[in-house]
Amino acid sequence: MSNGILNKYGSLLPLTEKTPRLSLCEGDTPLIPLKNISNDLEIKAYAKFDGLNPTGSFKDRGMVMAVSKALEEGAKAVICASTGNTSASAAAYSAHAGIPCFVLLPAGNVALGKLAQALIYGARVIAIKGNFDRVLELARQASGDMGIAIVNSVNPYRLWGQRSASWEICDELGDSPDWLVIPVGNAGNISAYYDGFDQYLGMGKCSSIPRLIGVQAEGAAPMVKGCMISDPETVATAIRIGCPVSHLKASNAVKQTEGRFLSVSDEEILQAQIYLAGRDGIFAEPASCTTIASLVKLKKLHSLPVGIKVVCVLTGNGLKDPDTALLKAPSPIEINAEWESLREVLQQ
Repeated sequence: MSNGILNKYGSLLPLTEKTPRLSLCEGDTPLIPLKNISNDLEIKAYAKFDGLNPTGSFKDRGMVMAVSKALEEGAKAVICASTGNTSASAAAYSAHAGIPCFVLLPAGNVALGKLAQALIYGARVIAIKGNFDRVLELARQASGDMGIAIVNSVNPYRLWGQRSASWEICDELGDSPDWLVIPVGNAGNISAYYDGFDQYLGMGKCSSIPRLIGVQAEGAAPMVKGCMISDPETVATAIRIGCPVSHLKASNAVKQTEGRFLSVSDEEILQAQIYLAGRDGIFAEPASCTTIASLVKLKKLHSLPVGIKVVCVLTGNGLKDPDTALLKAPSPIEINAEWESLREVLQQ
């Protein structure tokens, strides 16, 4: 059983003797071979399924660092802006640490599964009539004016913790993959992966940094379009962000690895969600499925090299947003309670 990333990778993280070693046993998420999708696309594809972290998303890797360091620095409360996953993680680790958590959400734009998590963990949830970018501005103002620790990815410790996923990938594969494909919202995670691979490269624990492929939804694709978007829109709520805080870091990471940003449509995202679940048995939230959608798209464009080793980062669990999954899922078949009716269906 995992003891959490602060225990497993403590020597690689900016911890001190005074840093509390918080843990909800985050990390050690599986790297799952996508056997059938690999055959379909003629590559060696793996899924780094961070939806199996304690609160169901990759945010736990950074949040354990952010909250631990906040405690070390004497914080009495934390605050975050969130489209869902950050709020769930911040609320859980704050509860574990025994301090209050304030969550600011864009009203009406958060999946109910994620909102339920923040509420059940005991956070004070405040819905604001504005998009995520405005909500983040207010969270930063509250942090500055009231001395509450902000635990969004503007907090550098968040990105330190998120490096741990790249280390786990290298530890399991024995080296880095050829490509790493990852959803991009606020653009912190792709930056953290780059830094993590670079750190391992410097230690001789991998031979190269993989080509980074950052994927966005067409309606929220500032990194693809090269300009900020004032009113982003997509079914993938976790990446419905028009002004990524870490856009400069992300741009540099992609440039350094000769990677690229690309976008996929909501229709492609929802089809990829069904494809991933139906072909290889993994239920990931829509933002995660941008990675699968991008590979399918690149294959159709003859831009996916045969035989390469690709890791797709699945950032969140599908149970975070079951309502969206049902938009494309088939409906149950209803029959009478008779054997003949059942046999007829089974023979179809």
